[in-house]
Amino acid sequence: MEVSYFSHETAVIDTGATIGEGTKIWHFSHIMRDAAIGKQCNIGQNVVISPDVRLGNNVKIQNNVSVYTGVTCDDDVFLGPSCVFTNVTNPRSGVNRRGMYTKTNVGKGATIGANATIVCGNDIGPYAFIGAGAVVTKDIGSYALVVGNPSKQIGWMSEYGHRLNFDPNGMAVCPESHEQYRLENNKVVKI
Repeated sequence: MEVSYFSHETAVIDTGATIGEGTKIWHFSHIMRDAAIGKQCNIGQNVVISPDVRLGNNVKIQNNVSVYTGVTCDDDVFLGPSCVFTNVTNPRSGVNRRGMYTKTNVGKGATIGANATIVCGNDIGPYAFIGAGAVVTKDIGSYALVVGNPSKQIGWMSEYGHRLNFDPNGMAVCPESHEQYRLENNKVVKI
């Protein structure tokens, strides 16, 4: 069977993993059984994708990231270098909680910055932007910009990753795409 993706010779891909066309898997990464990776993804160096993880199309994962069982990423997600996911809320070495993983979903187009930590059970909305080093301890809404430990929302981001500055009428324009956004009832909608 012809392989339609690239994997570096040092990458380990377990039997039962599904990898989409055009995906690239780099040095020392491990894709475990029953993981499903979409098309055109880029899996950086020293990345672990655990069993049953689901990644959409065009997901970019930078170096030194472990995506644990219970995590799903929709299309166009960006995971920055050394960002961290957890999958058990109360881990103990002496207590086996394997199979009791708490789910976390990262929505379409969201960005998680370098060294950010996502505590399991907290979903990241589409196009949200998690700043470098942030610690996410609650759900993050669509287009939200959060920073800090624990993370706190400080603004809104466009789908192109620019901060949105809303006028008194609740309207903003992305400086790169020129797409318009409306802020109503503390929610952002692209017009």
